[in-house]
Amino acid sequence: MRWLDHRETVAEALRGAVIALGNFDGFHRGHQAVAGDAIKWAHEEGRPSIIATFDPHPVRFFKPDVAPFRLTTLEQRQELYLAAGATAMLVFHFDADLAGTTAEDFISEILLKRFGAHGVVTGADFTFGKGAKGNVDLLRGFGAEHGLQSRVVDAVSNGGVISSSRIREALREGEPQLAAQLLTRPFAIRGIVEHGDKRGRTIGYPTANLSVENYLRPKYGVYAVTGKVLATGQVLKGAANIGIRPQFEPPKELLEPYFFDFSGDLYGQEIEVAFHHFLRGEAKFDGLEPLMAQMEKDCAEARRLLSAQPHD
Repeated sequence: MRWLDHRETVAEALRGAVIALGNFDGFHRGHQAVAGDAIKWAHEEGRPSIIATFDPHPVRFFKPDVAPFRLTTLEQRQELYLAAGATAMLVFHFDADLAGTTAEDFISEILLKRFGAHGVVTGADFTFGKGAKGNVDLLRGFGAEHGLQSRVVDAVSNGGVISSSRIREALREGEPQLAAQLLTRPFAIRGIVEHGDKRGRTIGYPTANLSVENYLRPKYGVYAVTGKVLATGQVLKGAANIGIRPQFEPPKELLEPYFFDFSGDLYGQEIEVAFHHFLRGEAKFDGLEPLMAQMEKDCAEARRLLSAQPHD
């Protein structure tokens, strides 16, 4: 799948595309509806389809100190967009230049001149351009006058409008199943397995330690998870703690999955850990024995819950 940079001229074969325009971080059901409409339109007219995203997220650019809130990495998004059927992913690199681009220039200079876009599909609340002055009305008016067609997809509801904010709230509240329902897949953190202090190994629960980096922090605690080894596609079941490990000093924020019935070496491997069920909050125990007893209970519950649902 092509990975396009908005600052570069697009290849001739990708000019005349239909672009799904938005941030599409979580690529939840609402985002999928916008992208699906763009892909369908492109197929009907024999055109390429492109799904856009912004990196960094505009909120991160304007408020660099805001707490991490990403639901996916660019690599995860690329795989999701490819699975949806898009020809390419377009990354708008959000910097001072892009932030200062007027909505009219965004349409005429970037979408039309640089990319030769035939049409765009957006959600009804999408805004763009300097001061977020661009909206669907400007696309319909100014865009149409300059030869850009546009379509708008209404918000998708499921007990309320589906949004990235709602998904983030569910994860922060320890409701990964609700988040998965809105996303159409479990929330998953991807990273490289790091060497840790090996404490888990000494008590019979060796973990694959991952940095949480720029991902949204779900509620700290223990979860039933699955892990996927990206190099091999192997899927593992397990239990994971995410948090600051209050049992040990010094506190260190980590995602620590323990995979059942696995004895291989994952150091240096890239894995993706998917959150299926919240088991309990993070806690400090009066010594290692009660900690180990609780971990045994956690693993038994995680096995039970994961055995009740199919996994690839």
